[in-house]
Amino acid sequence: MAEPQMVDPHGVVMTGENSFIRLSNDGGKTIEDRVSHWRVLWSPAGQGHALFIESPLIGKGPRIYSDNIGMTRFLQRRIEVLLHQPFSDDSLPVIDAEFQRAGDSLSTVEERILSDDGEIIMTWWELMAPFVLTVPPGAMNRPIGVYSTFLPAKGAQLAVNGEAATAKVFMQDRFGKPSSSCVLAWSETWTGPAA
Repeated sequence: MAEPQMVDPHGVVMTGENSFIRLSNDGGKTIEDRVSHWRVLWSPAGQGHALFIESPLIGKGPRIYSDNIGMTRFLQRRIEVLLHQPFSDDSLPVIDAEFQRAGDSLSTVEERILSDDGEIIMTWWELMAPFVLTVPPGAMNRPIGVYSTFLPAKGAQLAVNGEAATAKVFMQDRFGKPSSSCVLAWSETWTGPAA
């Protein structure tokens, strides 16, 4: 009997977190507010945080906030280009920001982003049962793969400078697991050809 493979043969692209909020007014047919929050513990471009946001609360077009612009450009080129094309536009300026987390993964988690533009607060609550997402390189027409622990939320809010988005969380099925459009994606590692 062959020994099970204990080490993934692919290179590590990055490891950390990529939690997100996607809110809709029509049950997910269209997305009104889209936010992708990265906490990078390791990448070839270093560690740090990045926030990509599209929302009527910030006006037209996406914005990017970060405390490590080089790492953010790396995320745009290697990963966001596969997830949401508008976030991969490296002509967008990167706004310097500070990132703070508060809360408890058994109740409510909050990510707070502070910059000269003001304050963005992302909040998740009513967390559902966690599951591990496993997508190998080559699946879903992506050259890189991902392992991630998903904690979907039934409740979530996006607020910019004290004004909360009015669109709603919607429920989703992810490969047979109950999930939602707003997820804490922790212990996330992207794999593929070594960078």
